[in-house]
Amino acid sequence: MIAPVARGESSGHRICTEADPDLLTGIACLAAAGMSVRDMRDYVETGRLGPDAAEQQISLLRERAERLAEEARLVRMRRKYVGLKIGYWQAVAAGDAAGAERPGGEARALLPELEPGR
Repeated sequence: MIAPVARGESSGHRICTEADPDLLTGIACLAAAGMSVRDMRDYVETGRLGPDAAEQQISLLRERAERLAEEARLVRMRRKYVGLKIGYWQAVAAGDAAGAERPGGEARALLPELEPGR
């Protein structure tokens, strides 16, 4: 994915180009966004083609954006579920059985929404 890094003749230290840190930061961002190593490799290799690869790059990034949107939806639903369960257990702790019914029922109703791809 990354070209071999040159080394100084006398010291053996790595010699990076000005573009190397940006490339590494970009790859780290794609990895943090959940992109597979294979897709990152394709992205870097295809990116070297410049404008001729624009449509491929757009397609690859749109796919990742769609997956991130689904992950964000699931996180929102999980957060809502956890909040409802907190409300349920607070009502239980207070001895309020009737008050526990609403958040408990809402939490159960959310369960189908917690499945990926819904």
